[in-house]
Amino acid sequence: MKQSKLFIPTLKETPADAESASHQFLVRGGFIRQIAAGIYSYLPLGNKVLQKIETIIREEMNHTGAQELLMPAIQPAELWHESGRWNVYGPELMRLKDRHGRDFALGATHEELITSLIRDELNSYKKLPMTLYQIQTKYRDEKRPRFGLLRGREFIMKDAYSFHASQEDLDQTYKDIYDAYIRIFDRCGLKYRAVIADSGAIGGKDTHEFQALADIGEDTIAYSDESSYAANLEMAEVIFQENKQSGTPDTMQVMDHFEGEPERKLKLVGFKSDDQNILVLACDDDEINEVKVKNFLKLRTIETLEHNEVENYDIQQLPEDVTLLSDQSVKNVVNGYLYNASNKSTYVNINIECDFPEVPCVDLRVIKEGDLSPDKKGKIKFARGIEIGQVFKLGEVYSKSMGASFLDEQGKSKPIIMGCYGIGVSRTLSAVVEQYHDDRGLCWPVALAPFHIHVIPVNVKNNDQLSLATLLHEQLSAKGWDVLIDDRQERAGVKFADSDLIGCPIRITVGKKASEGIVEVKIRQTGEQLELQVESLEQFIYSTLEK
Repeated sequence: MKQSKLFIPTLKETPADAESASHQFLVRGGFIRQIAAGIYSYLPLGNKVLQKIETIIREEMNHTGAQELLMPAIQPAELWHESGRWNVYGPELMRLKDRHGRDFALGATHEELITSLIRDELNSYKKLPMTLYQIQTKYRDEKRPRFGLLRGREFIMKDAYSFHASQEDLDQTYKDIYDAYIRIFDRCGLKYRAVIADSGAIGGKDTHEFQALADIGEDTIAYSDESSYAANLEMAEVIFQENKQSGTPDTMQVMDHFEGEPERKLKLVGFKSDDQNILVLACDDDEINEVKVKNFLKLRTIETLEHNEVENYDIQQLPEDVTLLSDQSVKNVVNGYLYNASNKSTYVNINIECDFPEVPCVDLRVIKEGDLSPDKKGKIKFARGIEIGQVFKLGEVYSKSMGASFLDEQGKSKPIIMGCYGIGVSRTLSAVVEQYHDDRGLCWPVALAPFHIHVIPVNVKNNDQLSLATLLHEQLSAKGWDVLIDDRQERAGVKFADSDLIGCPIRITVGKKASEGIVEVKIRQTGEQLELQVESLEQFIYSTLEK
């Protein structure tokens, strides 16, 4: 491909609104352009990388036996009402009306649509199991789009759905696609972790996220320093270790003035759901995990109560619509104390197992660095991650609510058991850039590079240089490599700067020694440079790109 004919609008300066490295270099390198907040056009280079990611995904998904289809992006509200998610999903769901006033949504995800599609078709155990997937644009009205493609309002996603007659079938497909994801992200060259996660608004249970390691990541990963254990911060279990404070438990009482020891200080943290408020008794220096509270009480949604709302409650005189819980760490506190703002007094000598024996005392806090790993191997450390994929065991969540059933071998009707599997295609592109760049630009892994080789004649007016560069472009392209030739009448410095910005794995500079059949080769990721005879160039490229 001739660079003079290719649409690559590179920029020298970093855009003012670009916060992350991937956003900066994808814009500067001419890969993407912003149309509105969180909405981007993929220019030819960006689209080439997307297509290479999609090819890897298709190959590995097809290898599992999954079949590709394409569903509409616009979905009728009736389907979301059937599943009960129209009012649950939240403001991120982009809603619209047609000219007749009927409600629709732009697809943020496709569980409802795929369930409606298969409920009249997969009606016998003989047709199961089956896995269907698509690669399509999704829409979510993010409150604060940021970091370029990492958190946008329009993005490209691969979503897959599997359908089963038994839990054993689902477990096998879940493992098959989990393994396929490992191969996909390995082929993309990513450093990542598969972590235990929460299913969120998707529903179901048993889910893993694939997190690309990056400092810019918005998710915190808790992982063991001695094992393969990893989990999202909200899902990391805290192992209770009995370590009671010294002292003899005394009788709980209320005091007007009290100054206690900091390690014995307790606090109340409040949450609310549709029909109840929840108070959690915790140690003062612990953070309560909202997801753990939600999952323990089997709630679909939960919100944090404002501090002033929590202060109005007296833990000894709670209304019937208030649920009191305690984090398990409070069991180690002897004679704890809690300030009661409702009457400006302090409860002292609180001993949870004596004073509140009916209150569930369970794991509700956020895990900390240095805690024992949940698998009891090593200590917990934290890392930042970008979510690039997730796999779910949905079970019967959608099939029951939407009437998707099949007849088993005895002719009995049963709900179809489902799985769901997503990969953020455009987010994967950004995650790769976060891991593969330096201060000059991109350093693409071979599998995803828009071009494998960048041929640069230093002076296109020099016949020897232009002729040799053109010959190399033709010969190397014929070998199956993607080759870009910079045939522009630009200064060498401009060409080299653009080449580093674009980030092709190999750069071949055809300069003053062209007449001698000698070129300079640079490996983009390592910065290694060497001179080679043209005759040995092909073997060098093969050994570099194909290893």
